[in-house]
Amino acid sequence: MIPPSTLHRHLARMAQLHPRYAELLTELGITIHTASFTELPLLTSQRLESIYYGQEARSDAGLTVYRTSGTSTGISRAIYYSPEDEVHYQHAKKISYREWLQATPMQTPISKAFADVGTGHAASTAVDIFSELGLQTESISFAEPIPVHVERLAAYRPDLLYTMPSILEGIAREADDPASLGIRKIILVGEVASPAWQANMAARFGMNTLDILDTYGSIEVGAIAAYSHQHNAYLLSEGLYAESLPSQQLGAEFEPLAADEGVLVLTSLRRTLFPVIRYVTYDVIRDLHTIEVDGKPRQAFRCIASRIGTELKHGEKISLYDIENVVHAFVQDAELRVRVRDNKLAVYIRSSLLRDEHLPAIRHSIEHKIPAIGQMIAGRMLEPIEVIRLANHESWAQGSVKSKKLFS
Repeated sequence: MIPPSTLHRHLARMAQLHPRYAELLTELGITIHTASFTELPLLTSQRLESIYYGQEARSDAGLTVYRTSGTSTGISRAIYYSPEDEVHYQHAKKISYREWLQATPMQTPISKAFADVGTGHAASTAVDIFSELGLQTESISFAEPIPVHVERLAAYRPDLLYTMPSILEGIAREADDPASLGIRKIILVGEVASPAWQANMAARFGMNTLDILDTYGSIEVGAIAAYSHQHNAYLLSEGLYAESLPSQQLGAEFEPLAADEGVLVLTSLRRTLFPVIRYVTYDVIRDLHTIEVDGKPRQAFRCIASRIGTELKHGEKISLYDIENVVHAFVQDAELRVRVRDNKLAVYIRSSLLRDEHLPAIRHSIEHKIPAIGQMIAGRMLEPIEVIRLANHESWAQGSVKSKKLFS
């Protein structure tokens, strides 16, 4: 828990930087210098609309502005970073990357990195971060066709690839022999990467699962967590405090979650130009706990199971993480997207190994190995699942390359 004196100092600073947050505390009868942590309001998307997204454009010296869109509104929003925020963001990433690289030393040192992560904060800072780690670094725009990505990788032959799972799937599909590209380490960002998916992808690139580092972050918070193979859990970045709350605490419209699940709520003592104070991520995590790492307590969680939101009815119970694990038990090169529309769930799979006889078995496994989905079908909240096989040339139903998530 955050010490009261530290909390009060942080609240005072946040009140100066975010006057509307100070107004919210006043409206709720909360005094900054005596507030307890649990009485602070949860910063839901609705509250952030008024205290952050509705503010006038900032003009602080040296700030950086990143643009993002709301999950359901699609409205472009400005997310601000101060120079201090940028330093903390890049430092957190460098720490997790360095720890991972040192934990899995190689006979020939890593010297070249390739950033292939689309747009946004991760893309704009990748070259600087890897350069500061002593790596020669090149990058590519996600807008380039996948064959161009493969050509660049084959020519540059990086030791380390920094990319998104859906882009990595495209590279693995396009390359005749992914292992021949010479990539020895992969860092993932931005999308779900289940253990089975990671294991199968590692095998296709001729590496061990320990050679893949899965990371988790958001434009609002920055770097949040990185997976530790040693502890079999995602370790939170320093300076963050996590809560795992029942979904009903956010509103009566949300369905209850499983006993070991909760909605991730974060507080940052380092982020300044976004009020990460009991900030609701809407991501559902499993098994939040505290462990000892190098003699210090660190919060950790097992996985990100799903995401709650009003845009998908019962979406909080549909875990892409679990579905991906099931599918990859049948076909090791599977790429999949999951759609929920009119209470129908469809799983689209593209795979050279998939056969028609696999489809009923995959459908049966999803319905019976994932209790929440089976219960929804039995209770007629969800119709029987469709498992649809796509040919290599067919595009995903939503027409997006970067979309490893539930869509409607």
